[in-house]
Amino acid sequence: MSRPRFAESLDGVLVVDKPAGPTSQHVVTRVRLTLGVARAGHAGTLDPAATGVLVIMVGAATKLGPFLSGHDKSYAATVLLGISTDTLDAEGAPTERASPLPAWIGDPATLGSRLAEALAAERQRTLQQPPAFSAIKVGGRAAYARARAGEKPELAPRPVAVRRLELCSFRREDDVALVELSLAVGKGYYVRALARDLGARLGLPAHLLALRRTASGPFDLSRAVPAEGARADLLGGLLGLADAARAALPCAALTPDGEQRAARGQRLGAEHFAAPPPLDAASAWLAPSGRLVAVGLCGADGRASVLRGFA
Repeated sequence: MSRPRFAESLDGVLVVDKPAGPTSQHVVTRVRLTLGVARAGHAGTLDPAATGVLVIMVGAATKLGPFLSGHDKSYAATVLLGISTDTLDAEGAPTERASPLPAWIGDPATLGSRLAEALAAERQRTLQQPPAFSAIKVGGRAAYARARAGEKPELAPRPVAVRRLELCSFRREDDVALVELSLAVGKGYYVRALARDLGARLGLPAHLLALRRTASGPFDLSRAVPAEGARADLLGGLLGLADAARAALPCAALTPDGEQRAARGQRLGAEHFAAPPPLDAASAWLAPSGRLVAVGLCGADGRASVLRGFA
């Protein structure tokens, strides 16, 4: 069998609109094979049932992974009140049902007031209990694998940040109620857990019915191409390495001497920058030609070190 031929110099960031069904890794694999590249990865997974922005790094852009995955994420979410599931989303098995729904669900004023209180409390959240069905490792094994085996993995609360949480609409449909939300959150926040906790504050079983990611850092749906697109479509959406770094990180301009030192992985001083990097924050270092040379970090002492180099 002949070995696959790869596009050796294809590097950049691609924003795809993930469909419901495949895992994020399946989408990455399809994009990698369609483009014919040896390396690709994503900057933040989406559950199989979720749709929307999946940031895929191609070739040398995979080195940007640690910096892109930390971006805030924005979502449009639908929470169903009245039924809970073991996975906290619509893929799971029902575990509890409120039948009938309490009378106040039918009173828009009361429901609106209770939702406002619950959302106000969620906006103040700093710690969140992750779902049992998650990829977090417990004793070296993914929590979801333990949960599927009938175990109840103990997951410690994790620091999270809620940047924005807005109520878009709510409506009753037969014996359930649907709550439409728009939110922006920091890394590590589980929207499935939001559905669980929102229901708990309202005294109702609940789960996440639908989720669509609308943005990951600076990359939003306006940049997205269909995940199932042909090679020409994917190439048309590919953002070059330097442009992707400029969009995602603060930038610094290197002098010619600074470019050479950064390319060799040496430490740099203020004299090696035509436009200095920010202090104590990763930044993209660009050559006079505009090429991305490195992602680096400048300390309070003014000395700068390479975190990732780009040949």
